[in-house]
Amino acid sequence: MSKREKLAEDPQGDALSVQGLHYGFSGEEPLFHDLSFTVKKGEFVSIVATSGMGKTTLFRLLAGLLVPGSGVIAVNGSATAKQNAVGYMPQRDCLMPWRTVQDNAAIGLELQGSSKREARRRVLELLPELGLEGTELKYPHELSGGMRQRVSFLRSLLGGGDLLLLDEPFSALDAMTRTGMQQWLLQVWEKHKKTILFITHDIDEALLLSDRVLVAARRPITELQSVEIELPRPRTYETVLDTRFVALKRALMEQFGRLNHAADAGRESLESIRPASSRSTRVQGGASG
Repeated sequence: MSKREKLAEDPQGDALSVQGLHYGFSGEEPLFHDLSFTVKKGEFVSIVATSGMGKTTLFRLLAGLLVPGSGVIAVNGSATAKQNAVGYMPQRDCLMPWRTVQDNAAIGLELQGSSKREARRRVLELLPELGLEGTELKYPHELSGGMRQRVSFLRSLLGGGDLLLLDEPFSALDAMTRTGMQQWLLQVWEKHKKTILFITHDIDEALLLSDRVLVAARRPITELQSVEIELPRPRTYETVLDTRFVALKRALMEQFGRLNHAADAGRESLESIRPASSRSTRVQGGASG
């Protein structure tokens, strides 16, 4: 076992440890280069970055759907990929239109080997807690956007381990529904104490939900700047009016602005030394998210 693997597998209370991650699409410059970060067990951590930085690609790497070029990803102290170690909720709910709410939510349990009867029993136990009581026999087309996201979350909660990856789950919802879903997610997280890594473009959302916010502003991502969110819990929609919240938002926006400025300066510096024939083709990226 390499030194890097030993570092990644040293639990120290980490639900997730990433060491020296490198990944890029064929023929393009890398999205991540020697990236390392950790998430503690029970933490709620948000990642904030501009579009096209590779956030969704990062989640696909963490979920084991993509293989890194190099580096180690350890979940709960193990760098060996384990089925169902991570629950991944993509941007779209991806509910199967021919399955009912209870059968959509039970998919992960069935894939783990649970009988259909046992899987349905566990789903029915949690439906009231997630605000889905009475919907078990409904089909996705009969549900609102917020209800569909709850079903998708329940599927991830039951089918994954203690680490949940939530990729902009509320981005397609209207403002009122989004606010309600944020409160609902906080309540569920505080009860189940899962570890959550959450992607968002919304700074207010990141501050309201998170213990920490990780910020990136340039590619390849070599570092995620960590900002501690020292706001008391439980938090409600009124938290955003607190003077401490406003001060944190200002500090985070200023830091994000500095990172963006540094990234722009870095790109301008590269442009000044790059041959004219190659300038338009040396764009780092190709990622979604």
